[in-house]
Amino acid sequence: MKPVGDSIGAGNAAWTFGGAVADTFDSHVEKSIPLYHEGHRLVTQLSDFFVSDESTCYEIGCSTGKLLHSLAEHNRNKAAQFIGFDLEPAMVDKANARCKDFDNASARVEDIITAELEPTDMVVAYYTIQFIKPKARQLVFDKIYNALNWGGAFLLFEKVRAPDARFQDITTSLYTDFKIDQGYNDEEILSKTRSLKGVMEPFSTQGNLDLLGRAGFVDVMTVSKYICFEGFLAIK
Repeated sequence: MKPVGDSIGAGNAAWTFGGAVADTFDSHVEKSIPLYHEGHRLVTQLSDFFVSDESTCYEIGCSTGKLLHSLAEHNRNKAAQFIGFDLEPAMVDKANARCKDFDNASARVEDIITAELEPTDMVVAYYTIQFIKPKARQLVFDKIYNALNWGGAFLLFEKVRAPDARFQDITTSLYTDFKIDQGYNDEEILSKTRSLKGVMEPFSTQGNLDLLGRAGFVDVMTVSKYICFEGFLAIK
């Protein structure tokens, strides 16, 4: 195990969200993803266009429930249901504790690959699809599209690969500079990169658009972009 920052350790090609990671995950992810808080705010603002009193909304990979809580709070005058999925029990426990004041927001240990979705008006995947094995991603996109009501939204935020090697070198260097600016040292940055091998596999912008298109989405736009981090809004 090597330190990757924020009291988290990980081995080569062995990053996990389980165990004690949940204790400091919020601090770690806020310093690892540019515009993290701004993205949360954007998601809650976009929910105004899709969430009504009758809505059921899902967050895939809700971790400690920070975004789930923000969605419930932002829509507190609506009777919509907000349901978070996560594979890690420790994350789900923290999410439910965070959302305890909202009867209409809860998290459960669930795998989106096998989960059954009720008809929904909004699905959010905030930097989580990149951790699903590529062979299963089309199945997940198809499931989301089929569960969405007509006019419903899929908000997909992902780390993305650049379209060619030169741009990939540029984005990798800029992202490394970002992590240094957040206070991570060289060992932590390298250890985190090595821990993610085979665990996180981002697609390019076009790769994500292709997944959305094959699922059936026609109306898609980018709503956020910073270096290699992109948010898409897809409407059924």
